[in-house]
Amino acid sequence: MFEELALLSLKFLLGVAVLVKGADLLIEGASQIAKRFGVPEFIIGLTLVAFGTSLPELTVNIIASAKGNSELTMGNVIGSNIANILLILGVSALIYPLRVHRDFVKKEIPINFVATLILIVMANDILIDGEPLSLVSRSEGFILILTFLGYIYFMAAFLEREGIEEDVDGAKSMPKILLYIILGTLGLSLGSNWTVDGAVGLAAALGISQMMVGLFLVALGTSLPELMTSAVAAMKRNPDIALGNVAGSNIFNISLVLGASSIINPVPVIARTNFDLLILFVATFILFISVVFSSRKVISRKEGFIFLLAYVAYILYSGYIEFE
Repeated sequence: MFEELALLSLKFLLGVAVLVKGADLLIEGASQIAKRFGVPEFIIGLTLVAFGTSLPELTVNIIASAKGNSELTMGNVIGSNIANILLILGVSALIYPLRVHRDFVKKEIPINFVATLILIVMANDILIDGEPLSLVSRSEGFILILTFLGYIYFMAAFLEREGIEEDVDGAKSMPKILLYIILGTLGLSLGSNWTVDGAVGLAAALGISQMMVGLFLVALGTSLPELMTSAVAAMKRNPDIALGNVAGSNIFNISLVLGASSIINPVPVIARTNFDLLILFVATFILFISVVFSSRKVISRKEGFIFLLAYVAYILYSGYIEFE
Protein backbone atom coordinates (compact mmCIF):
# COMPACT_ATOMS: atom_id res chain seq x y z
CA MET A 1 0.00 0.00 0.00
CA PHE A 2 2.76 2.42 1.00
CA GLU A 3 4.75 1.63 -2.13
CA GLU A 4 1.67 2.20 -4.31
CA LEU A 5 0.99 5.58 -2.66
CA ALA A 6 4.63 6.59 -3.07
CA LEU A 7 4.59 5.76 -6.80
CA LEU A 8 1.27 7.56 -7.36
CA SER A 9 2.51 10.61 -5.42
CA LEU A 10 5.72 10.64 -7.44
CA LYS A 11 3.78 10.41 -10.70
CA PHE A 12 1.48 13.24 -9.60
CA LEU A 13 4.32 15.52 -8.43
CA LEU A 14 6.40 14.81 -11.53
CA GLY A 15 3.37 15.53 -13.69
CA VAL A 16 2.78 18.86 -11.93
CA ALA A 17 6.47 19.79 -12.30
CA VAL A 18 6.44 19.04 -16.04
CA LEU A 19 3.13 20.94 -16.35
CA VAL A 20 4.54 24.03 -14.66
CA LYS A 21 7.74 23.98 -16.71
CA GLY A 22 5.77 23.47 -19.91
CA ALA A 23 3.49 26.37 -19.04
CA ASP A 24 6.53 28.51 -18.21
CA LEU A 25 8.13 27.84 -21.61
CA LEU A 26 4.86 28.50 -23.41
CA ILE A 27 4.30 31.74 -21.49
CA GLU A 28 7.83 32.88 -22.32
CA GLY A 29 7.24 32.20 -26.00
CA ALA A 30 3.88 33.97 -25.95
CA SER A 31 5.27 36.96 -24.07
CA GLN A 32 8.14 37.28 -26.55
CA ILE A 33 5.66 37.31 -29.41
CA ALA A 34 3.70 40.02 -27.57
CA LYS A 35 6.90 42.06 -27.18
CA ARG A 36 7.42 42.01 -30.92
CA PHE A 37 4.09 43.78 -31.32
CA GLY A 38 4.46 46.19 -28.41
CA VAL A 39 1.49 44.84 -26.45
CA PRO A 40 1.07 46.69 -23.10
CA GLU A 41 1.94 44.67 -19.97
CA PHE A 42 -1.60 44.95 -18.60
CA ILE A 43 -3.01 43.38 -21.75
CA ILE A 44 -0.33 40.67 -21.70
CA GLY A 45 -1.49 39.83 -18.17
CA LEU A 46 -5.13 39.65 -19.20
CA THR A 47 -4.62 37.59 -22.34
CA LEU A 48 -1.36 35.78 -23.10
CA VAL A 49 -0.11 35.28 -19.54
CA ALA A 50 -3.55 34.45 -18.15
CA PHE A 51 -4.20 32.04 -21.02
CA GLY A 52 -0.75 30.49 -20.65
CA THR A 53 -1.09 30.01 -16.90
CA SER A 54 -4.55 28.48 -17.45
CA LEU A 55 -3.14 25.88 -19.84
CA PRO A 56 -2.39 23.37 -17.03
CA GLU A 57 -6.05 23.50 -15.96
CA LEU A 58 -7.16 23.19 -19.59
CA THR A 59 -4.95 20.22 -20.46
CA VAL A 60 -5.61 18.40 -17.17
CA ASN A 61 -9.38 18.84 -17.51
CA ILE A 62 -9.48 17.78 -21.14
CA ILE A 63 -7.51 14.62 -20.31
CA ALA A 64 -9.70 13.99 -17.23
CA SER A 65 -12.91 14.41 -19.26
CA ALA A 66 -11.62 12.18 -22.05
CA LYS A 67 -10.81 9.48 -19.46
CA GLY A 68 -14.25 9.79 -17.83
CA ASN A 69 -13.00 11.49 -14.65
CA SER A 70 -15.33 14.50 -14.95
CA GLU A 71 -15.73 14.97 -11.19
CA LEU A 72 -12.05 15.93 -11.14
CA THR A 73 -12.83 18.59 -13.77
CA MET A 74 -15.34 20.55 -11.69
CA GLY A 75 -13.14 20.40 -8.60
CA ASN A 76 -10.13 21.69 -10.55
CA VAL A 77 -12.01 24.68 -12.01
CA ILE A 78 -13.63 25.75 -8.73
CA GLY A 79 -10.51 25.03 -6.66
CA SER A 80 -8.24 26.92 -9.07
CA ASN A 81 -10.47 30.00 -9.07
CA ILE A 82 -10.72 30.03 -5.28
CA ALA A 83 -6.93 29.65 -5.04
CA ASN A 84 -6.43 32.43 -7.60
CA ILE A 85 -8.34 34.95 -5.48
CA LEU A 86 -7.63 33.93 -1.89
CA LEU A 87 -4.17 32.36 -2.19
CA ILE A 88 -2.52 34.05 -5.16
CA LEU A 89 -3.86 37.59 -4.66
CA GLY A 90 -3.25 37.13 -0.93
CA VAL A 91 0.42 36.23 -1.45
CA SER A 92 0.89 38.94 -4.09
CA ALA A 93 -0.65 41.65 -1.88
CA LEU A 94 1.56 40.60 1.04
CA ILE A 95 4.62 41.00 -1.17
CA TYR A 96 3.50 44.39 -2.49
CA PRO A 97 0.12 46.17 -2.15
CA LEU A 98 -1.76 45.83 -5.44
CA ARG A 99 -2.95 49.13 -6.86
CA VAL A 100 -5.86 48.40 -9.15
CA HIS A 101 -5.69 49.46 -12.79
CA ARG A 102 -8.61 51.61 -13.98
CA ASP A 103 -9.47 49.28 -16.86
CA PHE A 104 -9.26 46.30 -14.54
CA VAL A 105 -11.92 47.89 -12.28
CA LYS A 106 -14.20 48.77 -15.17
CA LYS A 107 -14.04 45.50 -17.08
CA GLU A 108 -12.38 42.39 -15.67
CA ILE A 109 -13.74 42.30 -12.10
CA PRO A 110 -17.40 42.61 -13.22
CA ILE A 111 -16.77 39.99 -15.94
CA ASN A 112 -15.33 37.67 -13.27
CA PHE A 113 -18.38 38.21 -11.12
CA VAL A 114 -20.82 37.50 -13.96
CA ALA A 115 -18.87 34.39 -15.04
CA THR A 116 -19.06 33.04 -11.48
CA LEU A 117 -22.82 33.62 -11.40
CA ILE A 118 -23.19 31.79 -14.73
CA LEU A 119 -21.22 28.85 -13.32
CA ILE A 120 -23.46 28.71 -10.21
CA VAL A 121 -26.62 28.69 -12.37
CA MET A 122 -25.28 25.98 -14.70
CA ALA A 123 -24.27 23.78 -11.75
CA ASN A 124 -27.70 23.85 -10.09
CA ASP A 125 -30.12 21.94 -12.31
CA ILE A 126 -31.60 20.26 -9.22
CA LEU A 127 -32.46 23.53 -7.47
CA ILE A 128 -33.44 25.57 -10.53
CA ASP A 129 -35.14 23.01 -12.82
CA GLY A 130 -35.98 20.24 -10.38
CA GLU A 131 -33.84 17.77 -12.35
CA PRO A 132 -32.71 14.56 -10.64
CA LEU A 133 -29.05 15.31 -11.45
CA SER A 134 -27.03 18.50 -11.80
CA LEU A 135 -24.45 18.65 -14.56
CA VAL A 136 -22.81 21.04 -16.99
CA SER A 137 -24.10 19.68 -20.28
CA ARG A 138 -22.58 19.79 -23.75
CA SER A 139 -24.99 22.56 -24.80
CA GLU A 140 -23.93 24.62 -21.79
CA GLY A 141 -20.32 23.87 -22.74
CA PHE A 142 -20.92 25.43 -26.16
CA ILE A 143 -22.42 28.49 -24.43
CA LEU A 144 -19.29 28.79 -22.29
CA ILE A 145 -17.06 28.52 -25.35
CA LEU A 146 -19.09 31.27 -27.06
CA THR A 147 -18.62 33.34 -23.89
CA PHE A 148 -14.87 32.76 -24.15
CA LEU A 149 -14.85 33.82 -27.81
CA GLY A 150 -16.84 36.92 -26.89
CA TYR A 151 -14.26 37.78 -24.25
CA ILE A 152 -11.43 37.35 -26.75
CA TYR A 153 -13.28 39.58 -29.24
CA PHE A 154 -13.74 42.16 -26.49
CA MET A 155 -10.02 42.11 -25.70
CA ALA A 156 -9.12 42.29 -29.42
CA ALA A 157 -11.33 45.38 -29.77
CA PHE A 158 -9.59 46.89 -26.76
CA LEU A 159 -6.19 46.21 -28.33
CA GLU A 160 -7.32 47.82 -31.57
CA ARG A 161 -8.45 50.94 -29.72
CA GLU A 162 -5.07 51.09 -27.97
CA GLY A 163 -3.29 51.25 -31.35
CA ILE A 164 -0.56 48.59 -31.11
CA GLU A 165 2.73 49.20 -32.92
CA GLU A 166 5.42 46.63 -33.65
CA ASP A 167 8.44 46.76 -31.37
CA VAL A 168 11.08 44.04 -31.77
CA ASP A 169 13.50 45.50 -29.18
CA GLY A 170 14.31 42.99 -26.46
CA ALA A 171 12.46 40.13 -28.12
CA LYS A 172 14.15 36.77 -28.70
CA SER A 173 14.65 35.32 -32.17
CA MET A 174 11.69 33.58 -33.82
CA PRO A 175 13.39 30.12 -33.89
CA LYS A 176 13.96 30.32 -30.12
CA ILE A 177 10.37 31.50 -29.56
CA LEU A 178 9.03 28.58 -31.63
CA LEU A 179 11.25 26.15 -29.67
CA TYR A 180 9.81 27.45 -26.38
CA ILE A 181 6.27 27.02 -27.68
CA ILE A 182 6.88 23.46 -28.97
CA LEU A 183 8.65 22.29 -25.78
CA GLY A 184 6.01 23.99 -23.64
CA THR A 185 3.18 22.27 -25.49
CA LEU A 186 4.86 18.86 -25.15
CA GLY A 187 5.43 19.46 -21.44
CA LEU A 188 1.78 20.37 -20.92
CA SER A 189 0.58 17.26 -22.73
CA LEU A 190 2.87 14.82 -20.91
CA GLY A 191 2.53 16.51 -17.53
CA SER A 192 -1.27 16.63 -17.65
CA ASN A 193 -1.48 12.87 -18.34
CA TRP A 194 0.78 12.06 -15.39
CA THR A 195 -1.06 14.52 -13.13
CA VAL A 196 -4.50 13.08 -13.90
CA ASP A 197 -3.37 9.45 -13.57
CA GLY A 198 -1.59 10.17 -10.29
CA ALA A 199 -4.49 12.20 -8.85
CA VAL A 200 -7.15 9.63 -9.76
CA GLY A 201 -4.98 6.83 -8.39
CA LEU A 202 -4.41 8.70 -5.11
CA ALA A 203 -8.15 9.35 -4.72
CA ALA A 204 -8.91 5.64 -5.16
CA ALA A 205 -6.08 4.49 -2.89
CA LEU A 206 -6.94 6.93 -0.08
CA GLY A 207 -10.70 6.47 -0.39
CA ILE A 208 -11.48 10.14 -1.00
CA SER A 209 -13.54 11.73 -3.74
CA GLN A 210 -12.09 12.94 -7.02
CA MET A 211 -13.81 16.25 -6.27
CA MET A 212 -11.61 16.75 -3.19
CA VAL A 213 -8.47 15.81 -5.12
CA GLY A 214 -9.47 18.25 -7.86
CA LEU A 215 -10.27 21.03 -5.39
CA PHE A 216 -6.94 20.92 -3.62
CA LEU A 217 -4.18 18.67 -4.98
CA VAL A 218 -4.83 19.26 -8.68
CA ALA A 219 -6.07 22.84 -8.25
CA LEU A 220 -2.98 23.84 -6.26
CA GLY A 221 -0.68 22.04 -8.68
CA THR A 222 -2.20 23.60 -11.79
CA SER A 223 -2.36 27.02 -10.08
CA LEU A 224 1.41 27.10 -9.55
CA PRO A 225 2.00 29.03 -12.81
CA GLU A 226 -0.50 31.73 -11.70
CA LEU A 227 1.12 31.86 -8.25
CA MET A 228 4.66 32.13 -9.63
CA THR A 229 3.70 34.71 -12.26
CA SER A 230 1.72 36.93 -9.90
CA ALA A 231 4.26 36.71 -7.06
CA VAL A 232 7.16 37.63 -9.36
CA ALA A 233 5.09 40.47 -10.83
CA ALA A 234 4.39 41.79 -7.32
CA MET A 235 8.09 41.58 -6.39
CA LYS A 236 8.89 43.58 -9.52
CA ARG A 237 6.32 46.21 -8.42
CA ASN A 238 4.10 45.39 -11.39
CA PRO A 239 0.60 44.85 -9.93
CA ASP A 240 -1.06 45.11 -13.36
CA ILE A 241 0.41 41.75 -14.39
CA ALA A 242 -0.51 40.13 -11.05
CA LEU A 243 -4.11 41.37 -11.12
CA GLY A 244 -4.61 40.84 -14.83
CA ASN A 245 -3.23 37.32 -14.59
CA VAL A 246 -5.72 36.28 -11.89
CA ALA A 247 -8.69 38.02 -13.55
CA GLY A 248 -8.02 36.58 -16.99
CA SER A 249 -7.24 33.13 -15.62
CA ASN A 250 -10.53 32.91 -13.70
CA ILE A 251 -12.52 33.95 -16.77
CA PHE A 252 -10.65 31.42 -18.92
CA ASN A 253 -11.13 28.62 -16.36
CA ILE A 254 -14.91 28.99 -16.37
CA SER A 255 -15.48 29.77 -20.03
CA LEU A 256 -12.76 27.86 -21.91
CA VAL A 257 -11.60 25.12 -19.52
CA LEU A 258 -15.02 24.05 -18.22
CA GLY A 259 -16.61 24.68 -21.62
CA ALA A 260 -14.17 22.45 -23.51
CA SER A 261 -14.31 19.76 -20.82
CA SER A 262 -18.13 19.57 -20.77
CA ILE A 263 -18.27 19.33 -24.58
CA ILE A 264 -16.00 16.28 -24.43
CA ASN A 265 -17.99 14.76 -21.57
CA PRO A 266 -20.86 16.39 -19.56
CA VAL A 267 -19.53 17.34 -16.13
CA PRO A 268 -21.57 16.00 -13.17
CA VAL A 269 -22.02 18.21 -10.11
CA ILE A 270 -22.01 16.41 -6.75
CA ALA A 271 -23.94 17.56 -3.66
CA ARG A 272 -21.07 19.29 -1.83
CA THR A 273 -20.17 21.42 -4.86
CA ASN A 274 -22.57 24.19 -3.77
CA PHE A 275 -20.49 24.74 -0.64
CA ASP A 276 -17.40 25.30 -2.77
CA LEU A 277 -19.36 27.47 -5.20
CA LEU A 278 -20.52 29.55 -2.23
CA ILE A 279 -16.89 30.09 -1.18
CA LEU A 280 -16.00 31.07 -4.75
CA PHE A 281 -18.96 33.45 -4.95
CA VAL A 282 -18.12 35.11 -1.61
CA ALA A 283 -14.43 35.47 -2.56
CA THR A 284 -15.34 36.97 -5.96
CA PHE A 285 -17.95 39.24 -4.39
CA ILE A 286 -15.53 40.52 -1.73
CA LEU A 287 -12.95 41.22 -4.42
CA PHE A 288 -15.62 42.99 -6.49
CA ILE A 289 -16.75 45.15 -3.55
CA SER A 290 -13.26 45.94 -2.23
CA VAL A 291 -11.97 46.92 -5.66
CA VAL A 292 -14.93 48.60 -7.35
CA PHE A 293 -16.28 50.49 -4.35
CA SER A 294 -13.02 51.21 -2.54
CA SER A 295 -11.82 54.82 -2.84
CA ARG A 296 -8.16 53.70 -2.55
CA LYS A 297 -8.33 51.11 -5.37
CA VAL A 298 -5.63 49.12 -3.56
CA ILE A 299 -5.56 45.55 -2.24
CA SER A 300 -3.46 46.14 0.88
CA ARG A 301 -1.17 43.79 2.79
CA LYS A 302 -3.81 43.54 5.52
CA GLU A 303 -6.42 42.45 2.98
CA GLY A 304 -3.92 40.01 1.46
CA PHE A 305 -3.36 38.46 4.88
CA ILE A 306 -7.13 38.10 5.37
CA PHE A 307 -7.41 36.40 1.97
CA LEU A 308 -4.71 33.90 2.99
CA LEU A 309 -6.35 33.19 6.35
CA ALA A 310 -9.66 32.59 4.57
CA TYR A 311 -8.00 30.11 2.20
CA VAL A 312 -6.38 28.17 5.05
CA ALA A 313 -9.72 28.07 6.91
CA TYR A 314 -11.45 26.81 3.75
CA ILE A 315 -8.92 23.99 3.31
CA LEU A 316 -9.17 22.92 6.96
CA TYR A 317 -12.98 22.97 6.99
CA SER A 318 -13.20 21.10 3.68
CA GLY A 319 -10.87 18.41 5.00
CA TYR A 320 -13.02 18.12 8.14
CA ILE A 321 -16.19 17.67 6.03
CA GLU A 322 -14.55 15.03 3.81
CA PHE A 323 -13.19 12.87 6.62
CA GLU A 324 -15.93 13.39 9.23
